[in-house]
Amino acid sequence: MRAFIFPGQGSQAVGMGQALAEASPIARQVFEEVDEALGQNLARLMAEGPEDELTLTENAQPAIMANAVAVLRVLEKEGGIRLADKADFVAGHSLGEYTALCAAEALDLSTTAKLLKQRGRAMQAAVPVGEGAMAAVLGADREKAQAIADAAAEGEVCTVANDNDPSQVVISGARAAVERAVPLAREMGAKRAILLPVSAPFHCPMMQPAADAMEKALADVAIRSPLLPVFANVTAAAVADPDTIRALLVEQVTGMVRWRESVLAMTEAGVDDFVELGGKVLSAMVKRTAPDTTQTSVVTMEDIEALAKGL
Repeated sequence: MRAFIFPGQGSQAVGMGQALAEASPIARQVFEEVDEALGQNLARLMAEGPEDELTLTENAQPAIMANAVAVLRVLEKEGGIRLADKADFVAGHSLGEYTALCAAEALDLSTTAKLLKQRGRAMQAAVPVGEGAMAAVLGADREKAQAIADAAAEGEVCTVANDNDPSQVVISGARAAVERAVPLAREMGAKRAILLPVSAPFHCPMMQPAADAMEKALADVAIRSPLLPVFANVTAAAVADPDTIRALLVEQVTGMVRWRESVLAMTEAGVDDFVELGGKVLSAMVKRTAPDTTQTSVVTMEDIEALAKGL
């Protein structure tokens, strides 16, 4: 059994999608459709930068999605591969869950792009710059990372945001609390903790204003039943009901990304082959979580051709 997985924020880079767009009119079509939906030249920003503008949450989120969908469309249209025939599940990390829903045709491309633009803006606006932070805790499982966060909180928000794999957990919250957690991590038995270059404390209660904004944004959106089940971040379980998907996307803004558990749940459901489209970050997390599975990262035209031959 196979799962197609889609990366989250942090996988953006200047030049992303450019070679694919030059090689394939199908990829160009995706980028043009996203540009039209957003009323901005995101494709040029992806290709040429500047990096600080691409890294802005409201640009990075639709850019990462567009890049992954372009890879998928090229695979489907030029490789003759139909996602629903070759995959049993889809899943994505944080914003990647929207990409997964688009891939499974629960959301159309222009709606997905607009939602991610709104989501990025809402997440950025939820907490004034400088008041929140995130840190990766390495060499610690979720329980240990939460204990470190609790010890550092001192009455402020500090909690696990992303349970990525058995050795990498991200905490999020008030800047002072997260900064206290960094030296505490080593004292409490983690290998180390590193502050992340992010502009807001994602996936923690401080994001409630963004969750409220997304509840409004999603209320009027048509969500169809996906072609195949989607593993949701906040439940680490497969979901197919449109109303449940809508509710979970709202909950996801403040909720923990249970990626490690999602991978384990997919393997328990029989998945032994993970294909990451548009990035290389999740494959490494899957390998550390489920070492007996195979992982393939598909980013370039050569990657797409190789995958199409192997499927």
